[in-house]
Amino acid sequence: MNEKILIVDDEEEIADLLELYLKSDGYNVYKFYNGMDALQCAESEKMDLAVLDVMLPDVDGFQICKKIREQHFYPIIMLTAKTEDIDKIKGLTIGADDYITKPFNPLEVTARIKTQLRRYVQYNHAAGMEQKNAPVMEYDINGLIINKNTHKCSLYGKEVTLTPIEFSVLWYLCQNRGKVISSEELFEKVWGEKFLDNNNTVMAHIGRIREKLKEPARNPKFIKTVWGVGYTIGE
Repeated sequence: MNEKILIVDDEEEIADLLELYLKSDGYNVYKFYNGMDALQCAESEKMDLAVLDVMLPDVDGFQICKKIREQHFYPIIMLTAKTEDIDKIKGLTIGADDYITKPFNPLEVTARIKTQLRRYVQYNHAAGMEQKNAPVMEYDINGLIINKNTHKCSLYGKEVTLTPIEFSVLWYLCQNRGKVISSEELFEKVWGEKFLDNNNTVMAHIGRIREKLKEPARNPKFIKTVWGVGYTIGE
């Protein structure tokens, strides 16, 4: 393994422990105890995944996540001692892919890192294969165009930048346009994991996609909520 992992946590014991576990698995680890140094590293080095603590003494993890998402789409995992759902939703809506609450087992974190990296590599591999061999696969829904061959999305001719997960969510809805897709089905199809009743991941990502599409919260044009059932995207 040669993947580059960015870790930032002001609790040195946690950062050091994660570094130890990840290095033992063959990853290249870039470890920092403050946000500014981590942010500079993220801007100068091409990473494969970032693990960001939310509460830092200078620049918090949310700000770092936002900055990374301006240019990069590699997976981001947030670490926090907070347990409130609103904090988890905030992390996911600004572009994080996963959220782990302290205290945690380092083995769980490394397992989640491997899952995110595997998904990211599979996504990029699929994109490359499609560009070489597959015909163009595209949906045009009232000016919203999503193309699986190029993995690009545009709205009224203007490109909409989506993370791999956001693209997969929108693509699955478009594949099933006109149908109502439950959060459980969407999560299990896109994330490939079993859905839990208290999982807010789907809602957070739908909110982020709507924001990028400049959808009004109360009356969205594209992704509509069918309360108590799920989500649908229509013609």
